[in-house]
Amino acid sequence: MELITLKEVDSTNNYAKKNLEIFSDKTVVRALRQTSGKGRLNRSWVDLGEGNLFFSIVLKPSDKFCDIYANLTQYMSVVLCELLEEYGLAPQIKWPNDVLIDGKKIAGILSETVMLGANFKGLILGVGINLNAEIKDVKRVPDKLVTALSIELSTKIDAVEFLNKLLDKFFSNYDEFLDNGFEFIKSDYIKRACFLDKEVCVQLINETKHGIAKSVNDSGELVLEDDGKEFSLTIGDIL
Repeated sequence: MELITLKEVDSTNNYAKKNLEIFSDKTVVRALRQTSGKGRLNRSWVDLGEGNLFFSIVLKPSDKFCDIYANLTQYMSVVLCELLEEYGLAPQIKWPNDVLIDGKKIAGILSETVMLGANFKGLILGVGINLNAEIKDVKRVPDKLVTALSIELSTKIDAVEFLNKLLDKFFSNYDEFLDNGFEFIKSDYIKRACFLDKEVCVQLINETKHGIAKSVNDSGELVLEDDGKEFSLTIGDIL
């Protein structure tokens, strides 16, 4: 694993994609400041200042795309929860991969697949984690309940130490996850889920869906029930 640290960049995902050909598998790109961070469904990720984590992992697990690669964001959400629990917190997951503390978002995860025609070139796993911020900082994030680890613990967090712990956890079971897919983490994911058996509204790309969140299936899809009928969602965000 190679770690590249940039002083400032528009987006670590953009930087990783532009340099994908020259980056080896498991290269990690971190930025101290990120001016145009991206979230899921073309949303923005607000930079709360230095001391927070913005990084992307370049992954080239094979020459062909496999469906389980789409679940890598969920794998990262479980790994991040495990680490936050070591700090004495009780994190939860909002489908598909937002990590929350007491209903407030502390991290977002985004995966982007890079194809050249029909050829799979790799994927970029982008992660933003609020480690160090003040209450006044999180209040300026529009339309979101947001927190930071420093707020929850009332102490400053060493970002490098946190990143190293997270990457160690991520890669320790990475190969086993690739062999087994979402089922490898399903029980760990579900026990941290905060949305099950609740009525939810899910934002898709061009529409919204409503229903009771009944379960998460073996592929990591959200199973909703509406008017007695069940259907599965592959992509979207619970609002």
